[in-house]
Amino acid sequence: MKVRIRHLYKRKKASASGKGSARQFTFLLTGGGTGGHVIPAIAVARELRKRGHRTFFVGTREGLESKLVPPENMPLEFVEIGGLKRVGWRQALRTVWQLPAAVVRSMQLIRRYRPAAVFSMGGYVAGPATLAAWILRRPVVLMEPNAMPGMANRYMAKIAARACLSFPEAKEFFPADRVEMTGLPVRSEFFEIPKKAPGGKLTVLVTGGSRGSRRLNDAGKASWPLFQANQAAIRWIHQTGSQDYAEMAAAFRELGCEGLVAPFIENMPQAFAQSDLIVCRSGAGAVAELAAAGKPSILVPFPFAADEHQLRNAEAMSKAGAARLVLDKEMTGEELFHTVQSLTAEPGLLERMGQAARQFARPSAARRAAEILEEEASGGKRRKSS
Repeated sequence: MKVRIRHLYKRKKASASGKGSARQFTFLLTGGGTGGHVIPAIAVARELRKRGHRTFFVGTREGLESKLVPPENMPLEFVEIGGLKRVGWRQALRTVWQLPAAVVRSMQLIRRYRPAAVFSMGGYVAGPATLAAWILRRPVVLMEPNAMPGMANRYMAKIAARACLSFPEAKEFFPADRVEMTGLPVRSEFFEIPKKAPGGKLTVLVTGGSRGSRRLNDAGKASWPLFQANQAAIRWIHQTGSQDYAEMAAAFRELGCEGLVAPFIENMPQAFAQSDLIVCRSGAGAVAELAAAGKPSILVPFPFAADEHQLRNAEAMSKAGAARLVLDKEMTGEELFHTVQSLTAEPGLLERMGQAARQFARPSAARRAAEILEEEASGGKRRKSS
């Protein structure tokens, strides 16, 4: 009787905590190279740890995970593997040569940590880890943030237990009964941005990411005289990156433009909140932030992105009426001027675009990914598709 009462107490305590599964699992997270892979994976890891689970990360020393994961106090294990896309033949041969050893290394890590399931954001480092998980019969949950899945996720689609997607366009690459539209984890600050009050000067945010974009910088600088010549009341927020900052700042001051030019914007949610229109690249992270904030945009896909995934993301947003797509080769100062003018000429258009962007927002993406991992760790009995 005492044993029975103790078991009942444990179940009630776990249920009262509201943190998911009563069982404690270990999960392997992988995917690396860029912030677009690592940051969402960290968000899922945080959610898992809040629920009482253990996590560890598998990546490479060269990837951004080597800087972002250690501050999370999460074990980080390395494998030696390179990419296959857009690399020379020497690097491609080296990667093929490294693959068997990377798979063996990943199998050793799985045997050591004994994860109940594996979460993969894709990227070249994810290939060995997910293949090792399949060999050792561990369920694999993929998260694909782009409209066009990356090579690693496409190859692993058939062996994955579940696929968490952000765009409906990606569904065709995965078994229909294993797909769920979860979205991509985004910082809560972007969801909390209040609706901007109408009136006042139009504020345009231009950002090519933390390193900046030469194409967007050149287009922005060339557009400033055109807006001034047409007496357009515009306030600019322009993140240039460090390389072009001095030249951009000097031109901005010389023309007497209103606003801010900065090499790096520390508080990007605040910059979003001040903006009426955003000009940026169309990586998965940028698109997810636009959706969370409900902001209209002019998207300029990076032309050398693997599998043209930025172009596919921008096409999906444009098709939904959330963004205006401008190809990189067409983005000039004159094009930027005319595009902004056309978007602001129609009353209410920017507001409608912002509302359309919100349909891609998934505020509970990290929580749902954690729930799916718990389901698969428990045997996948509660699987559902969408």
